[in-house]
Amino acid sequence: MKRVAVIGFGFMGIMHSRQLLAIDGVELVAIIEKDVASVARKLNEQLGNLSLGEGDNGALLKIPVYPSLADCLNEQQLDAVHVCVHTELHYPLVKEALNNNLHVLVEKPFVLDVEKGEELIALAAEKKCVLMVAHVVRFMSPYQKLLNFIEAQEYGALKFLSLTRFSGVPQWGQWLEKQKNFGVSGGALFDLVIHDIDFAAFAVGIPSEISDKTILPGKLSRHDYVSATWRYPGPGLVVRVEGGNVFHATFPFRAEYTAVFEQASVSFSSADGENIYISGNTEQATIPANDLGDGYFNEIQFFYAALQKGSLPSKYSPESALENIRLCYRHAE
Repeated sequence: MKRVAVIGFGFMGIMHSRQLLAIDGVELVAIIEKDVASVARKLNEQLGNLSLGEGDNGALLKIPVYPSLADCLNEQQLDAVHVCVHTELHYPLVKEALNNNLHVLVEKPFVLDVEKGEELIALAAEKKCVLMVAHVVRFMSPYQKLLNFIEAQEYGALKFLSLTRFSGVPQWGQWLEKQKNFGVSGGALFDLVIHDIDFAAFAVGIPSEISDKTILPGKLSRHDYVSATWRYPGPGLVVRVEGGNVFHATFPFRAEYTAVFEQASVSFSSADGENIYISGNTEQATIPANDLGDGYFNEIQFFYAALQKGSLPSKYSPESALENIRLCYRHAE
């Protein structure tokens, strides 16, 4: 039985905590939140773009809460931590956890400083700890089905892929505070659009060229809207990535993809989250998309399966997550 603590109790910390209650072989033994008194209140707040779903708040309220990892380790023996705090705290908290020989699942984006990411990867290797960055879109059913279509070439070769992700400027949790500290979060490029940057790189590889770039500032950074075209050697595949949160706060969250294969076009939108549409020249079919929220459970289950094996597959390595940070900077250039 792996003994686990969740660090940070905003939207992501609550989401991780609820999933952990349902993972076999794992026991959530601590929540680490500097504002200890806020834990009960946050369970009833709107804290993110997706619904937190139904959860056992009663069970979570029984979990001991500590103001720091050090305080927790004074009383609890841990095997792993989930780091679910704002980006600027990822580096010090991941480093502290690894120095205490703990396995780490850290929310995306990994870090904004590439050299610090390299340092953490080296430290994880030295400590023989599993370090994984939580790029949840890889584990969401509609995107997993798209990946299967790409790899199996069920509809022929992929010719064009468009990935979009939009939201209003976030107003929940500490995001209003981040507006006062412009740029510290990485803005929409590193916090929102990175989902699609990661999925595209995961599914079809690193582009040789990123062109046709448009970048607009917003309330969080100078790159809160991004659009760009990815190109690969030789004729054929083109990828288009677009997203941002420059919109007003009540603008509805929307994530979409359109994939054009040789024999069909495949599309999905979170606005119609139940269906994936497969469009040919004479007819259109639908297949179930399943629940986007299941991605969090799938991702966490994958992490603990990797702990059992002692390592991650290379496509899920922290090096792959750090490559996403480099890709983000290529978009911002």
